[in-house]
Amino acid sequence: MDTRAFKRSLHHSDRYNRRGFGRAEEVAGSLEQAYQSDLIASLRENGYGLEHGRLKVKLAEAFGFCWGVERAVAMAYETRRHYPTERIWITNEIIHNPSVNDHLREMNVLFISVEDGVKDFSEVASGDVVILPAFGATVQEMQLLNERGCHIVDTTCPWVSKVWNTVEKHKKHAFTSIIHGKVKHEETLATSSFAGTYLVVLDLAEAQLVCDYILKRGEGGAEQREAFMQRFAKASSPGFDPDRDLMRVGVANQTTMLKSETEEIGRLFERTMLQRFGPTELNDHFLAFNTICDATQERQDAMFALVDEPLDLMVVIGGYNSSNTTHLQEIAVSRGIRSFHIDTPDRIGPGNRIEHKPLGGDLEVVEPFLPEGSLRVGITSGASTPDRVVEDVISRLIDLSDS
Repeated sequence: MDTRAFKRSLHHSDRYNRRGFGRAEEVAGSLEQAYQSDLIASLRENGYGLEHGRLKVKLAEAFGFCWGVERAVAMAYETRRHYPTERIWITNEIIHNPSVNDHLREMNVLFISVEDGVKDFSEVASGDVVILPAFGATVQEMQLLNERGCHIVDTTCPWVSKVWNTVEKHKKHAFTSIIHGKVKHEETLATSSFAGTYLVVLDLAEAQLVCDYILKRGEGGAEQREAFMQRFAKASSPGFDPDRDLMRVGVANQTTMLKSETEEIGRLFERTMLQRFGPTELNDHFLAFNTICDATQERQDAMFALVDEPLDLMVVIGGYNSSNTTHLQEIAVSRGIRSFHIDTPDRIGPGNRIEHKPLGGDLEVVEPFLPEGSLRVGITSGASTPDRVVEDVISRLIDLSDS
């Protein structure tokens, strides 16, 4: 499929909207009431800290809603106001935050059901309104909705669109897109749908496996090739051939991945192609574009600064399926800080307990949660977490420390 031609055609359709409906003032009050916090605004203006009795709270200096998320949520609210009686669907969660998605459900916004990773569009009818979430939708989903005669409201973050443009450039110049991301994440699924030939690597270790194959091409014979194909069978484009498709590569990423790892993966592939082909031919075999989201970078940088301070424990707030939140948790864990990832304030209590999700694990309960004596707690939240949720977490910590 010529994705560029399809996008041009879609963007000129009178059933497609990616700019909102000019109703920002009408929904501003609802957004402020639901998501903003006077307490958090005050903390931002006064050194990001709060002391109450034995409790000292320190916020990261960049956390919570990013511009792309604010834009997506505002557009969803505008859509409901603009289409007061039409059926409105979202192809997935608008963002990875349960409270925000619950608010939309209360506004009678419907969510496409998903089973075993497959979305069921069977109930979506011509004339329905369908919102594409902040992390985008696949080309195939957009094409289906367009052909069905739906009104499409596209809230895709511009940073995600920037990655799509990058992989389309790879495709245009016959380069394979090496995508640093999570294979089943909605953003990576969307990005790969815009790519030509692609391979998804989860982390630096998987990237190293790919680079080892490039450097040792042919040395391991059929057995090496078979092992490689089994490892990446669900992470590569149809018909992927490592002996053919790893000779010209470009690097892109899921925008919410750990910035430092994405950068290291890019440098690894550059060194590998330099070693394999030499400096005079490097540009014919390697392409690099900066596709790291500014908001993701700012929140990760702020987290690194926060964990350098003396802390007794860390609370990371955000959806459990939020990639950018998970990476903030990784930073705390890498520093050996006692850390708790929660998706809502309700995970704290009743009593001195917390239900949280350890990195790479399942939900578990810790009781007692807060130790005795003076306590220094670091707090951050992912880019899909409203300030109101952070305020509620702080309130629960204050109540618990007083009890």
